[in-house]
Amino acid sequence: MDQIVIFDTTLRDGEQSPGCSMNLKEKIEVAKCLEKMKVDVIEAGFAISSPGDFESVSTIAKTVRDCSVASLARANVKDIDTAWEAVKMAADPRIHLFIATSPLHMEFKLKMTPEEVLASVSSMTAHAKKYCSNIEFSAEDATRSDWDFLVKIVDAAIRAGATTVNIPDTVGYTTPAEMRELIEYLRKNVPDSDKAIFSVHCHNDLGLATANSLAGVLGGARQIECTVNGLGERAGNTALEEVVMAMHTRPTVYPFSARIDTTQISRASRTVYNIIGQSAPLNKPIVGRNAFAHEAGIHQHGVLANKQTYEILTPESLGIQTNNIVLGKHSGKHAVEDRLRQLGYTLSKEELVACFEEFKVLCDKKKTVTDADLEAIAEHRAVADVDVQNGYKLDWFAVHTSNFTTATCTVSLEKNGEKFEDVCLGDGPIDAAFNAIDKIVKPVEHTFDIYNIHSISEGKDTLGDVTVKLVAGGRTYTGKGLSTDVIEASIVAYISAVNKLCAATKKEV
Repeated sequence: MDQIVIFDTTLRDGEQSPGCSMNLKEKIEVAKCLEKMKVDVIEAGFAISSPGDFESVSTIAKTVRDCSVASLARANVKDIDTAWEAVKMAADPRIHLFIATSPLHMEFKLKMTPEEVLASVSSMTAHAKKYCSNIEFSAEDATRSDWDFLVKIVDAAIRAGATTVNIPDTVGYTTPAEMRELIEYLRKNVPDSDKAIFSVHCHNDLGLATANSLAGVLGGARQIECTVNGLGERAGNTALEEVVMAMHTRPTVYPFSARIDTTQISRASRTVYNIIGQSAPLNKPIVGRNAFAHEAGIHQHGVLANKQTYEILTPESLGIQTNNIVLGKHSGKHAVEDRLRQLGYTLSKEELVACFEEFKVLCDKKKTVTDADLEAIAEHRAVADVDVQNGYKLDWFAVHTSNFTTATCTVSLEKNGEKFEDVCLGDGPIDAAFNAIDKIVKPVEHTFDIYNIHSISEGKDTLGDVTVKLVAGGRTYTGKGLSTDVIEASIVAYISAVNKLCAATKKEV
């Protein structure tokens, strides 16, 4: 079967969407998940967009060894030079340059004539080729471009050295039939079309991103650009898990293969959702909580008789463990380490020690600790506040609240060995706790975008998973907290978000 290149842009197109920003440590954690899942190309960012983006692209390029690492660049010399500086230490560096080709974009955004755009494609692709052989060119808004003009653009890019040519449906406008026909038309009419891999990059504005990507592959494209959980601008991008499992499940319809390790999909999905402070919609294909849940009696009867009656995928194929081993306070570190390894987590000695300590604390609060609890502990540890070593930690807190008095909270925080204590009133214990933290930390003015609590497992003694998302200066800062005490989890989450906010503010100053 023909091999399909999986180009993941979670760290670029996904991360630049509102509310999905990540810090450096979080990006590296996602990159490691992508590498373990065996994606072919990681688009690590848009190097010239900010010093932080440059740093993250450069760090990922130096860290990842089993994937090509790319940086996006506009079709100009400075962008391309910066992109190369960021990716040059990668095992297989790629420069991904783009320019818009639709009449609408050329006239109103670029303010360039078609002839100027064509000349830019030739000269800038050739300039990128001076740095490395792995060059991708994208014709932004290709699906609303004139097809004959697009032939000239693609021909110019290939002649100048592009080895991958991307045909993006930038605004989610096209349909599967149109996408397939467009790819077939370009491959037929571009003179040297066999000298480059054709790629598709589809957005989900009409809910057709996955269908359009698969149609493009049927038309001859051999690279799919996608993101974990379908993150991306507006309604998002093609979801990696959807296109991969569609090919995996229907090989007679899509006779193609990808080198993706599908058993890593579930973990990658949870990691990304955890970092951005969101959870999968219940009915999200492949990774939603209800993807393998059956409530209707006729469905339950069928599944009990034969799972294939209502399940076309198996949970195990995605890395979802169904043999939920229960661990308890008598379980040792080796048992916990072995179970985490079975769940797909490879931890350093320091991370294992930290996870085991949290596990033992949890054992004193819960009768049984499930896989879901272990995964939550490991994931929270993996994306722990990168600035916690220089930021604030919770020492202790005490709250007094009732339905007839004003809530009061005393909070003690620790930073660099020094302790800070304050007390504050509030409209409930959470508000009082956050107000007390603000009196100690004095963060810049910010607003709350999200304050969310959800349970990790069933039962009243379940872990509470709290997400706090703050907005300041147009950027979001996400904090996570995990505890059987939702007030404690809320305080930890808020401290984590405030630490990130303060670190970013300090860096900007």
